[in-house]
Amino acid sequence: MAWGIFRHKPLPQQTVTSGRLEIEQDGEVAYLEYSLGGNVLELIHTEVPDKLRGKGLASSLAETALQWARKDNLKVDIICPLVQEYIAKHPEYSDLVMR
Repeated sequence: MAWGIFRHKPLPQQTVTSGRLEIEQDGEVAYLEYSLGGNVLELIHTEVPDKLRGKGLASSLAETALQWARKDNLKVDIICPLVQEYIAKHPEYSDLVMR
């Protein structure tokens, strides 16, 4: 085989930051996990404890993440179904979503 004709070109090193946005209330924490690499903000998972559900915290977390993306000119890769639902109800953020 002619494997000698191929070269491996290393990709430039990219820093990826993982974290979460949090809202603490009544001793409980609701959060949205994210990963940030380059100009892509990946929204991974939202968790709201049972005691805090129905208070709009998931929407607040989604809105905060999307405002951050808008402010910093980031594209958003949405994995979390709750954030996908938020975007469906708030199409003003749909331009941020990676296609």
